[in-house]
Amino acid sequence: MYRIGVDVGGTFTDLTLLDETLGDVKFHKVSSTPADPSDAILIGIRELLEKFGVDSGKVSFIGHGTTVATNLVIERRGARTALITTRGFRDVLEIGRQTRPHLYDYQVQNPPVLVPRALRFEVSERMNRDGEVLRALDMVEVDAVIEKIIASGAEAVAVCFLHAYRNPAHEAAVRDRLRARAPGLYVTASSDLLPEFREYERLSTTVLNAYSGPRMQTYLDRLAANVHSLGSTVVPYTVHSNGGLMSIPTVRQFPVRTCLSGPAAGVVGAAVVAKEAGFDNVVTFDVGGTSTDVSVIVDGHPQFTSNRTVADYPVKTPMIDIHVIGAGGGSIAWMDDAAALKVGPQSAGAVPGPVAYGRGGTLPTVTDANVILHRLSPQALLDGKLKIEEAAAREVVTQKVAGPLGLSVEDAAIGILRIANANMGRAIRSVSTERGHDLSKFALMAFGGAGPLHACDVAAECGIPTVIVPREPGTMCARGILLSDISLDFVRTCIMPATAQSWAAAQRNFEEMRREGAAWLDGEHVAPGMRRFVQFVEARYEGQNFEVAVPIPPDVAVSLGAFLADFAAAHRAEYGYDIADRQVEIVNCRIKAVGLVPKPYNDFRPEGVGTLAEARIGVRTAVFSATSGRVATPVYERGRLPLETVFAGPAIVEEMSSTTIIPPSAKFHVDGAGNIIITNIKASQ
Repeated sequence: MYRIGVDVGGTFTDLTLLDETLGDVKFHKVSSTPADPSDAILIGIRELLEKFGVDSGKVSFIGHGTTVATNLVIERRGARTALITTRGFRDVLEIGRQTRPHLYDYQVQNPPVLVPRALRFEVSERMNRDGEVLRALDMVEVDAVIEKIIASGAEAVAVCFLHAYRNPAHEAAVRDRLRARAPGLYVTASSDLLPEFREYERLSTTVLNAYSGPRMQTYLDRLAANVHSLGSTVVPYTVHSNGGLMSIPTVRQFPVRTCLSGPAAGVVGAAVVAKEAGFDNVVTFDVGGTSTDVSVIVDGHPQFTSNRTVADYPVKTPMIDIHVIGAGGGSIAWMDDAAALKVGPQSAGAVPGPVAYGRGGTLPTVTDANVILHRLSPQALLDGKLKIEEAAAREVVTQKVAGPLGLSVEDAAIGILRIANANMGRAIRSVSTERGHDLSKFALMAFGGAGPLHACDVAAECGIPTVIVPREPGTMCARGILLSDISLDFVRTCIMPATAQSWAAAQRNFEEMRREGAAWLDGEHVAPGMRRFVQFVEARYEGQNFEVAVPIPPDVAVSLGAFLADFAAAHRAEYGYDIADRQVEIVNCRIKAVGLVPKPYNDFRPEGVGTLAEARIGVRTAVFSATSGRVATPVYERGRLPLETVFAGPAIVEEMSSTTIIPPSAKFHVDGAGNIIITNIKASQ
């Protein structure tokens, strides 16, 4: 049987095929189809099966990463959404928080509210902070509001009441009445999605879920139909933002949890690959056609957060802590009003793409700069499938950048890359040094189609001593899907001082959530022996606004004293100090229900290798820095490089999904798992 992982990117859709019997793995790429991402998945799977002679009936698993929900929010293409909330709170969505990230920028504007005021409805009801009913829900009023929503033409409804995280009864009553009276509406209740305090974030997340729900359902239906049209009976899984897998029914209910779907799978895969290569502390560096995604792996574990934004809208669901910037191979180079060169965040995307692709692009991009400098092949990419037009790339960079700045085309291309690399370096520092991590103790795991092109320059800029480039790095996110487990997060807010009584209540919360998690795993058809639970208590000192996560072993009785000691240690690690005589508050109890999936890491070993002479496929005169000029550089076929032999740069290593640049100062070797390990990296001049 075979397993397929698919990652849909802004420019390319990447696929990985694993033969479970032979342990053989194959990779494939096709251009993305932004109008309907499921089309690229259909095309890619069909080509993949035909290319390697696999019967679709022998496919046992298809998992995919998607940016559909994210794009719906970014492009404001979600459903017409209404809101039902507690009387007096209809404007919370618009008021938001009193945060000013750009205090002195008078041109900053808040993103448009996704639910216009005319579609924000109030009903009479009220709970207190303990979940006690202060004012009963008026169902006559609810029915009148439902009639107005039906008449408005809304496609989705978000239901979010004050303190519903402590008592969901009122939300459940409204949700059920909506489904009975208007079965065609997509309904999200905050207590189903996020039973957690912080009213504005809970409301924003609930609205985003409702806003993206109808379009996501349509996409999932097309995806399932496309897969079945191939003759497969497999129901696809989707990676969600915490790096786990969800079935289609769960994604239908919680589409907002897929906002970092593909990038999360890349971090999961990178953590497994890095650990096998002997690196526990890694910065992941995923550069695609549209964006650069960076994250940190500490002691072998990805870092998580439940506080982030998507297109400036707060989303409070557990997810891998990934920082995303608009810098990739398709990022456009442009001149601002002061004639200064900028790169991104605008992207040429898949259509029309970089000028060098010959698909109608008219603006210079990072890919065009790499082609001009011969870092990328000036003839063809993707094993010859994608023809490259170097002359067109040179012409557009000359017209748009080199001419206006009075530079040679090579110097203009170097300038484009230096700016792109500086943007990427800032993104890495934002998740590492700005959070207390010493980058000299980390390795840079470079993947995505463009990651290995920029990795050594970015590593030198950030002071990272080692670069790891996995096999077929352009398909790492698709590969990570095959290394992901099935999982879903559950949370209970229980703000209370940490006492013996409250600690017992926290244990009861965990027991309740484990039962919920077990029921969900039953629905996912996970065998009892393949189940795990991961528990955390989020706590803070009295008077603080934000919490620190403390792991709680699910199968060991942890005393209150042990928890307090662990909290103090976690607080010191996060903030650099603890307060021995300050009262600790328990805020949230979290649990992740996990269905283990067999990890086929050993099946990703290299198939066959040769000698250095056999691997050498040519020589290119590439430019590595502003002072290097053109350097005659050997070009190697990655799959033929011998293992465990150290070579000196300069070198260019090509494979189907990516190209790796090794500068003149560096050394590199291929380890036993097929990873390229690059050391002795120095900053270019």
